[in-house]
Amino acid sequence: MSTTGATADPLATLGTLPGVAESVESMRKAVDRVYGHRVMRRRSNEITAEAALRGARGSAALSGADWALEEVRRRTDFSGDGEARTMGAALRLTAEAGQLLSIWRQSPLRVLARLHLVAAASDEDVVGRPRQQGEPVDEPLVELPLPSPAEVSGRLDGLSDLIIAGGSAPALVTAAVVHGELLALRPFASHNGLIARTAERIVLIGGGLDPKSVCPAEVGHADLGRAAYLAALDAYVSGTPEGMAAWIAHCGRAVELGARESTAVCEALQRGAA
Repeated sequence: MSTTGATADPLATLGTLPGVAESVESMRKAVDRVYGHRVMRRRSNEITAEAALRGARGSAALSGADWALEEVRRRTDFSGDGEARTMGAALRLTAEAGQLLSIWRQSPLRVLARLHLVAAASDEDVVGRPRQQGEPVDEPLVELPLPSPAEVSGRLDGLSDLIIAGGSAPALVTAAVVHGELLALRPFASHNGLIARTAERIVLIGGGLDPKSVCPAEVGHADLGRAAYLAALDAYVSGTPEGMAAWIAHCGRAVELGARESTAVCEALQRGAA
């Protein structure tokens, strides 16, 4: 998303695109249902923990580690093959997200660097900083042309400025733009998809839409499938109003599905089945 020549609040402008308001309203209804569930009044911590686990599983699935939920529960060692390391990174990022909310609005680039450190769990030189010229990117899902480091730097700065400035845009719109930019840019040498989805989670929590983190969009993105995810990302990268609206709607649908997943968990707990 280019901010060149943008209005004072370009994210709010995106919120006026055709279909976006409807996506926001549909998503809010799903979120309200889970927050209004009677189980949430006394067992919200359990729902939050379960949503974190399921969200990490969904995010890892989109990055090539499509494990059954029970396998994620069972495993304690994630240091084995590539899929295990991806799952471990997703779990670490989900756990870290809640610790970074206060920093995000003041220094989003610092948070992104921290997320890469957490995901990579390595002291290699490429970890915790944007990639430099000639450095390869290991991103198993996204095959779009890779922006240059100079473009990455400029667009990250623009994104950071928008976040720090704040504005009146719905949290969904801001979260979708953050997610889409990070996927399009792939600013780090690895784990960009996991980081993009974690950043989306941070915005949704910090923006007040999902303060208890019980509506894991990552679940919805995984349920909608890789093909739909990549098609929506292509629409975002096109930069057209229709493409941007399609991406925001896709992200809204993912939040809806995450909320419905947690509603089902609430109902299972109410029945004593979970």
